[in-house]
Amino acid sequence: MTAKTKRVEMPRQDPKERIRNFNEVALGYTEEMARTEASRCIQCKKPSCIKGCPVNVQIPEFIKLVKEGDYRGAAKKVKETNSLPAICGRVCPQETQCEQLCVLGKKGEPVAIGRLERFVADFEAATGIDKPECAPPTGKKVAVVGSGPAGLTCAGDLARLGHQVTIFEALHAPGGVLIYGIPEFRLPKAIVTREVDYVKSLGVEIQTSVIIGRTLTVDDLFGMGYQAVFLGTGAGLPKFMSIPGENLCGVYSANEWLTRTNLMKAYLFPEYDTPIKCGKRVAVVGGGNVAMDAVRCALRLGAEEAMIVYRRSEAEMPARLEELENAKEEGVKFYLLTNPVRVLGDEKGWVKGLECLKMELGEPDESGRRRPVPIKGSEFVLDVDTVVMALGTSPNPIVSKTTPGLRTQPWGGIIADEATGLTSRRGVYAGGDAVTGAATVILAMGAGKKAAAAIHEYLMSM
Repeated sequence: MTAKTKRVEMPRQDPKERIRNFNEVALGYTEEMARTEASRCIQCKKPSCIKGCPVNVQIPEFIKLVKEGDYRGAAKKVKETNSLPAICGRVCPQETQCEQLCVLGKKGEPVAIGRLERFVADFEAATGIDKPECAPPTGKKVAVVGSGPAGLTCAGDLARLGHQVTIFEALHAPGGVLIYGIPEFRLPKAIVTREVDYVKSLGVEIQTSVIIGRTLTVDDLFGMGYQAVFLGTGAGLPKFMSIPGENLCGVYSANEWLTRTNLMKAYLFPEYDTPIKCGKRVAVVGGGNVAMDAVRCALRLGAEEAMIVYRRSEAEMPARLEELENAKEEGVKFYLLTNPVRVLGDEKGWVKGLECLKMELGEPDESGRRRPVPIKGSEFVLDVDTVVMALGTSPNPIVSKTTPGLRTQPWGGIIADEATGLTSRRGVYAGGDAVTGAATVILAMGAGKKAAAAIHEYLMSM
């Protein structure tokens, strides 16, 4: 490849070093690297990359500013439509969105849009974050339920439009999946806190330890004077396989495993008082980004061997290629075309093995991926003492069950208009994983942005 078609690689921690710490793996671009990468952008007259961005970042414009050395101007340009650029630059799957549509990708490697977004966000943070101007107060009050990416985006946009916004968060720290689900080595919590503080600087109030559906209901919020409610409650209800032995000690859901490790800082025990029992041989069942996060945490928590058990082949894995490569570099073992059928336990009720079947791929199923089919007589046992189930999540029904008239899908997702987020209840909007089921941070942000625009129009018509 020529220099124009080959992107600038981002420095990373050495795999042998990083598996012994929770520090960020990717180290970021230097100014020279950022300007070199930005110079690859050919500034298309009709840029297709913007179409791939759920929050409509003006990508060529901010990259041009990076090339010119105006990093703060570039950050300001990104923040015109994206309140969380440091987060998106780290965890957004650009390779299947904006970068996938980059013209340079047709004959070489696309511009590293995500890495440049991360660079400008970090540069601004290091040199002082500017607060944008907000519209004059409208006197309208909005309640946002959940402080994950959908809620933060919706709240930030509404605050900039002049509305009085309060976020209600069930956990003791704001950030949602950003704070409890994504490990420190991929998304440092200081970054999340910084982005949350930016949203607060816009005038957004955040109340933690408030469970909507228990502490208060949606109807209570309307009774308190809020004129619209946005539900960005995520999808935090874990799924299991319903196989024998799942109730044994040493079997975790990925939610518990990651929440204890990330939000409750079990990896710093006893400095922080939340322990986590990580065995010597840990099996993580699943093939998505959450599975990669869980298995890489296991290595850092002291596992001698950490493995992925996945019923399809690598080609069908939903995990980002970058995370898959990082896991391989760190020594994670992969048991592909392998499906657990039983968790084995010892006489004290602890995990001592995972019985599995080998699989082969048949015809595609409703997801479009080839369906795994068991191979008769292929049973074998993996010698493990910890099992983490990373099989996806669904929305917790606590809000929908306490909100009369709120329609939901059979699987629990809130039914909301795709363009506006409007639900079956007047004045109630929803977006993100609470509507779609577990998806990406940037798609949740896109939903929050659409809902904010619709809520603003609704409030100003009252």
